[in-house]
Amino acid sequence: MDSNINISPAHGMKPTSARSLVEAAYATIRHEILNGTLGPETKLRFEMLRKRYGFGASTLREALTRLVGESLVTSEEQKGFRVAPVSLEDFSDITRTRIFLEKEALRESILAGDDAWEGQLVAAYHRLSKTEAKLAASPQAQQDEFEDRNREFHQALISACPSRWLNHIYGILFQQSERYRRISLVNRMVSRDVHAEHKAIFEAALHRDVELACKVAGEHIERTLTVFTKLLHQSADAGLKS
Repeated sequence: MDSNINISPAHGMKPTSARSLVEAAYATIRHEILNGTLGPETKLRFEMLRKRYGFGASTLREALTRLVGESLVTSEEQKGFRVAPVSLEDFSDITRTRIFLEKEALRESILAGDDAWEGQLVAAYHRLSKTEAKLAASPQAQQDEFEDRNREFHQALISACPSRWLNHIYGILFQQSERYRRISLVNRMVSRDVHAEHKAIFEAALHRDVELACKVAGEHIERTLTVFTKLLHQSADAGLKS
């Protein structure tokens, strides 16, 4: 089903080249998919997008094609573009694969990490903690900043991993899980202390306790799936009662 969409301007500044127009359209649509403004399975009609953002059809088509490549948009012949659906099966698959890869990357990173790695990790954790302190009061308003700081922290954790491909594939999975994290973050129906989870990972990594760091990191990632599952079940129950 289509989501309700409020028409709004895209950016205060207009790009000056065709390439920058595509980049602006891609970034704007991607952000609104990730933050839920464009909900799962929303039809992305060119006329609607043109009115909403002010971009031409060729610019929008190229931007949407890029988003198809990132699995955030789907495209079917004769049916056009849609925001990709979300599902428990999809997130379960992402979560299992991400845990497998992140634990291995974290293991290698802790073993290889030097003083510079430690410094990067401490700085990323400090920035994340400051954002988390503001999160409880306004999760919706803070979700963009939290996602940035959260990504920096998890990237810092594995940044000393020497495998370029392991880092690259992990980055794809982290990006694919972002929509699900945002859904879990702003919904307060399930109690969770995310800061305590991050602190446990940080302290174990800093003390070079590989086994504990991998254990608590896996539990942290798994917990987001648990929260998302509970939210789906609660929403389904509420629908049956309405």
